[in-house]
Amino acid sequence: MSTCSMHLTFIGTGSTSAAPLYGCDCAVCTAARNNPTLKRNPASALIEAGDTRLLIDAGLHNLGERFPAGSFNAFLITHFHADHVQGLFPIRWGVGEKIAVYGPPDTEGCADLYKNPGLLDFRAVHKFETFTIGEITITPVPLIHSKPTLGYCLEWRDTRIAYLTDTVGLPPSTAEFLQQWQPTQLILDCSYPPRLDLPKGHNDVTRALESIAQVQPQQALLTHIGHELDAWFNQHPNALPSNVLVAHDDMVIGA
Repeated sequence: MSTCSMHLTFIGTGSTSAAPLYGCDCAVCTAARNNPTLKRNPASALIEAGDTRLLIDAGLHNLGERFPAGSFNAFLITHFHADHVQGLFPIRWGVGEKIAVYGPPDTEGCADLYKNPGLLDFRAVHKFETFTIGEITITPVPLIHSKPTLGYCLEWRDTRIAYLTDTVGLPPSTAEFLQQWQPTQLILDCSYPPRLDLPKGHNDVTRALESIAQVQPQQALLTHIGHELDAWFNQHPNALPSNVLVAHDDMVIGA
């Protein structure tokens, strides 16, 4: 990895209804079963800058196999829904050094992770209170979801990446912060095709584009994609502005 930039690798870009969805025989899900490169794993990302490596969310079932002990510095958890933390359950019973897990203040967490943390060292972070891990400066920002949820604004040298999932629109305080902070890349939840009614829990294309227009990043990438949205994009290949891309698993930005 070059030491001249901060890299983000999309470990997963899928929502809970991502392709291939169990029992669904639509064209998108069928294609993903036949071609593993079209599969979307639970939304998560690897951040690398200098000697610092962070994992945003922990939804992969095989997380411990993909990232052996000692291969990253800490987790940044956006929220404690199962599809964002399920990979922590087997890791906690491992042996070795504690692993820092930063996340929003949530008294419930997920299942018994707090009660039986094992290797996991849970640390609450708070909106707009900047902290550092290794060489990366991190500012949590509040999002709009059914559980306490934070996005993370990550800065290293001249690169500023905002990773915002899960959310429906942006709270005014977050939009104002991002307008001033000016991310080079904005990673944003977009789970559904355009809807007339306000979607629940996650952006549709309409709300995602509204948020991108508010922030005006150099580049925006959509993640947390559902199979219906993949099908819609197949039918509307030119629906997005030139600076807005649909992320896919293993995609790298900042390289």
